[in-house]
Amino acid sequence: MTITFSTRIGPGFSTTPTFESFRFPAGDHHVKVAHENDGKGPLTEIATVKGTDANDLIQLGMWADAAKQRDATTVAVIPYLPGARQDRGLPFGARVYADVLNAFPLDQVIAFDPHSPVIEDLVHNVTSVGSANVVRRWVVGRADRDSAPQRYTGIIAPDAGGVARASAAAAITHLPLFRAQKHRDEATGKLSGFTCEELPVDGKFLVVDDICDGGGTFMGLAQATGLRRDQLGLFVSHGVFSGQAASLVDHFEDIWTTDSFADDPRPNSTRPSAFHVIPIGQYLNGAIQ
Repeated sequence: MTITFSTRIGPGFSTTPTFESFRFPAGDHHVKVAHENDGKGPLTEIATVKGTDANDLIQLGMWADAAKQRDATTVAVIPYLPGARQDRGLPFGARVYADVLNAFPLDQVIAFDPHSPVIEDLVHNVTSVGSANVVRRWVVGRADRDSAPQRYTGIIAPDAGGVARASAAAAITHLPLFRAQKHRDEATGKLSGFTCEELPVDGKFLVVDDICDGGGTFMGLAQATGLRRDQLGLFVSHGVFSGQAASLVDHFEDIWTTDSFADDPRPNSTRPSAFHVIPIGQYLNGAIQ
């Protein structure tokens, strides 16, 4: 996890960050004034947090308190909202992380494509940026414009929970949507396989989802489609890429993700050129109110 600070004066003008991170020898978190921006206009202080290290959340709280004491507007850009996958159960992780963030004086929290709407309801002052525009611009193009680069001819939703996200990508790219479904063993609850709507024999299809951790789900889906590697691509908003995720290249010709979770989340792979990292700072910064 990393945390960085920036400062905005007025509409769109950025200057030297007011604050920088600091830790005392005993390990206590702190921030100190690195540059005086007083008297130059209304300040918006921005902290960008990537990853899931709880230490950075403490640092975020220190920054928010210091910025508020200087009468600044505080914006926390947290592209990957931690705890979003823990949106139920014991413990209720989404609520725990939301309670931490809500304890800080944050005027706005900006997230990218949160896994669950539950955490969006829990975090105060949250603005969510969807992934559809990123898919259109960087991955697919638009089917209704001859000049657009066309890499794909259809979008696949990997499961019921991902239909809304994949539907948005299909709508904005003017491509057909195909639905896949996960199946679980009723006795154990473990994933037992996939089925997918019948796909055209020809063409190339993009699976669109939010998170790729170990990649096993997507590998199973790829096998269930019966398509060749050169007919499949994968876009995930947040590339964690743990475990066997490097093996995704055996099933997908291209794997697209963003720098939401880490600046460069690509795993070591036999085909490193198959992984593509899309910078999304412009989309997140554009959501600052």
